[in-house]
Amino acid sequence: MSDINRREALDFHSKKRPGKIEVVPTKRYRSQRDLALAYSPGVAEPCKSIAKRKTDVYKYTAKSNLVAVVTNGSAVLGLGNIGPEAAKPVMEGKGLLFKIYADIDVFDIELDVKNVDSFVETVKAMAPTFGGINLEDIKAPECFEIEKRLIEELSIPVMHDDQHGTAIISSAALLNALDLVGKKIDKIKMVVNGAGAAAISCLKLYIRLGVKRKNIILCDSKGVVRKGAADLSKEKKKFATNRRLSTLSDAMKKADVFIGLSVGNTVTPKMLKTMNKNPIVFAMANPDPEIPYLDAKNSRSDIIIATGRSDFPNQVNNVLGFPYIFRGALDVRASIINESMKVAAVRAIAALAKEAVPEDVNLAYHGKNLSFGRDYIIPKPNDPRLITRVSIAVAKAAIKSGVAKKEITNWEKYEEFLIDRLGLDNQLIRGFNRIAKENKKRVLFIEADNYNVLKAAEILSLDQICEPVLLGNRSFIDKLADENGMDLSGIEIIDVKNTELRDKRHEYADIYWKMHERNGVTKNQARRRMRDRAYFGSMMLLNNEADVFLSGVTRSYPEALRPPLEIIGKQSNLLAGLYIVVTKKGPIFFADTTINKNPSKEDLLEITSLTMQAVKRFGIKPIISMLSYSNFGSSKDKDTIKINHVVKQLQKDYPSLLIDGEMQANFALNKNKRIGLFPFSKLADKKVNTLIFPNLVSGNISYKILQELSNVETMGPVLLGMNKSVHILQLESSVNEIIHMATIASVDAHERK
Repeated sequence: MSDINRREALDFHSKKRPGKIEVVPTKRYRSQRDLALAYSPGVAEPCKSIAKRKTDVYKYTAKSNLVAVVTNGSAVLGLGNIGPEAAKPVMEGKGLLFKIYADIDVFDIELDVKNVDSFVETVKAMAPTFGGINLEDIKAPECFEIEKRLIEELSIPVMHDDQHGTAIISSAALLNALDLVGKKIDKIKMVVNGAGAAAISCLKLYIRLGVKRKNIILCDSKGVVRKGAADLSKEKKKFATNRRLSTLSDAMKKADVFIGLSVGNTVTPKMLKTMNKNPIVFAMANPDPEIPYLDAKNSRSDIIIATGRSDFPNQVNNVLGFPYIFRGALDVRASIINESMKVAAVRAIAALAKEAVPEDVNLAYHGKNLSFGRDYIIPKPNDPRLITRVSIAVAKAAIKSGVAKKEITNWEKYEEFLIDRLGLDNQLIRGFNRIAKENKKRVLFIEADNYNVLKAAEILSLDQICEPVLLGNRSFIDKLADENGMDLSGIEIIDVKNTELRDKRHEYADIYWKMHERNGVTKNQARRRMRDRAYFGSMMLLNNEADVFLSGVTRSYPEALRPPLEIIGKQSNLLAGLYIVVTKKGPIFFADTTINKNPSKEDLLEITSLTMQAVKRFGIKPIISMLSYSNFGSSKDKDTIKINHVVKQLQKDYPSLLIDGEMQANFALNKNKRIGLFPFSKLADKKVNTLIFPNLVSGNISYKILQELSNVETMGPVLLGMNKSVHILQLESSVNEIIHMATIASVDAHERK
């Protein structure tokens, strides 16, 4: 992303705790007894067991879920041979992806080793620590020999993702693209530009899937790879041709498929026009494809194109494969990731693209109804089904091919195990970001004389999530930005007291006066109020000159809410505040957390209805628990009876709605406890994602304790019940909280339309 500047990237990696990963204990360590069990003398017992039987290391240590990401820094991204220290940020990033997509722990290992023999011996020496080895960013041709030898000499899974990751994902895309255009894989003519590790691995897998070697033309930076050429590597010789072709342009004529694993802008529209009908073009050079996506689409209407970029359809992204391939391999303790396992991953990924797409995935991509076709030939990286489809396919292939040391007999139970491991904590945020970016809204920041607000606006503008509009004193804003090195270029600043806006203020004042003339408001009072940023901004929103109103960072909640309430008004009988708590197992919605002190039965019905609608707008099916201090009538008083009435009424009004209560919070959030004691509940085996609190005290206290005592992220409050997208932040909200709220508010504004 070219809009990420150097300072922001360096700050991201250096602020708070340097780096991107850390080691976290998985056992108790609070008491002296805990420490005695964890270390001496308790640790001796598992040591003795492992000494007698080596395989017990999987039972008593983290080996079964631990992967080494190993490099020597000789071919890092597009940066080349930058060395092991400079490669470490990339390896930490790979570790982060392993963790968030498949809950696999990683130690990144950067080796100061150039020689193949030394590299292999070093990795072999540390292999007892790990359940698997992911080789990364090692230059060709050494990477081929290193991987080959480690696979032969170790009894744990080893994979060089630069080679096989792209091969597996592009193979899935190729199978589906060929299916769409009705071409047989053994008949196609294929041109591959780029002859590095990834390209050679892709070709080997394509051939295994049915592409004929005789129908492949390989090109490198010098042109077509021809037999007899000087200095051909062993791998290139396997794909050299006798054809009388010399340039990439020559090779492209009458080709069915182009595979680009080279550098940007090496292919022209003219070349594409010489290809056969319904050409398949995978321009996978990053960050710039071999041909720009739009140039390719405009060159001919029958093209299917994929790139490595996330901002266009059909992204060939290795994250669709490696986390889940290792997950499946680790879970059956495979001794190798063999060809059968890779093909199983290919077919599982390809098959998933043909299934109906879940609503939360559609939501993450502008609410589009994604379906199998030319612009959707491989699944999206945020598809939660990948971990079950790919990991299970790989595990089954390992067992069938005889390389698994552990059997899985209950595949339904294994699927549940995988779902529980799936990290859902950031999927909602990523989905919101994508929708906001694709539907940029004008977001009014009423308190633009505040550092946190300005910093948030700068980041939102740079990330193109929305169009911030700053309301405040221009000279003060410019001074604050200069003092803190902020770039506000391109961001609109409105100084509502500026004489140039006199006519606009009077126009707004006249509208406001007409709205409130029978409420004791005079014309002069109306004009004075239009010099207040909150009133002026509310009028902008009313007149559709902006899409979102954000305030509250420096004002109390009632004070910040008053102007938009007077001007925008409510769409329901009451307002409510909704907080989103982002957990590893998905979002949990808290309501009401900001407004209604002691809601009546009717109020609770309205709060629940508003919350239900909001959760659905965010693309999630609400599963609602009505909270209390008792469970299903275990204590009867006016408050618990009120909640029971609400539950019965909502179950009657919305028969398909999953809602129950009253119940205590621990039973609401722990389905195993709920199944054990309350199997009759409508929510017995369901995962509750929405909590309705009986009053403001309990809701507000709960989320604020959660904010301070846990590492979950909270977003909000989302204001429910207004006629337009108006949201009031908490006092002294952080930069991240403002960014999240602006993003959610933009999605809210989009969904309202």
